[in-house]
Formats: sequence, structure tokens, C-alpha cells
Amino acid sequence: MPSHFFFLGGIVFLAAQFFAVQPANAVLGEPATSIASDKESLGGLRIAKSAGDGFEVQEIQSEATSVREYVSPDGIVFAVAWNGLVHPDLTHLLGSYASEYQQALKKVPRKPGRRSLQVTSSRVIVEKWGHMRNLQGRAYAPDLLPAGVTINEIR
Repeated sequence: MPSHFFFLGGIVFLAAQFFAVQPANAVLGEPATSIASDKESLGGLRIAKSAGDGFEVQEIQSEATSVREYVSPDGIVFAVAWNGLVHPDLTHLLGSYASEYQQALKKVPRKPGRRSLQVTSSRVIVEKWGHMRNLQGRAYAPDLLPAGVTINEIR
């Protein structure tokens, strides 16, 4: 086989590895104790911590996506936000809320050309927006929002 087939195959493999997004382990509605392991799961380059008024944000940056996990004073992840080249795998980030999200998503009418999506169920809200190379979103459980924290602070 000619050597250019191996070269092209190698490029395709490297591109797939570069754009692959690994699942996170800390999930919505669960304790934040596993966020440190998300760095490895996401192929993260670093974890940064910052504080908001009544919550903590832990950010994991990978080659393709930056994921921010919002933690209440009780140590529970009450929201997740992201931006990057791709949307993360929400099945892992939403945890026990994932099936409820999938059911609500099936009921959202499709609109060609729409660049934003909001899926609301009884326990979780997921919003996605953006355009190629700048995809953004957030997911949160309204019942878990700490007192005094507004949805606009989740970004």
C-alpha cells in the first residue's frame, strides 16, 4: 500500500483524538468530591477555582471545551456550563437528570437554522447556543440553586 494512505490515516486518527471529548465524572445534583478526577476524564489541562456570591466554580479546560461546575456551599453541583469547539456529552454531566432531559428533548420542535435550544423538564433546564467553534451552554436544576443565586450567574 502506498505510504500516503498511512499518512492520511494517521492524520485522521490524530484529528479524531484532538476533537474527542471525554465524559466528566462530577454530575449535576451530586457531591463535588469527584471534580478533581474530571481533569483526567476530560483530558483537562488545568482546574481553576473561583468564588461567586454563595457558590464556588471549578473550571476544567481541555483542548476542545471548557466546563465549569457550580458548587453550592453544601458541596452539591447545582449547575454546569461550557463553551468550546464542541458540546460535552450531557449524558455524563447530567447524571440522574439525563433520561428526563432526553425525554423532554424529544418534545422540542425542530426548527431549521435555529442556533439555540432550550429544553425544560420538571427538574432540569438545559440551554445550548452558539455557532461553529464557539458552542456554549448550561444545565441547572432550579431546585438546587442556592438562595440568592440567579440563573444569570451561570455562564
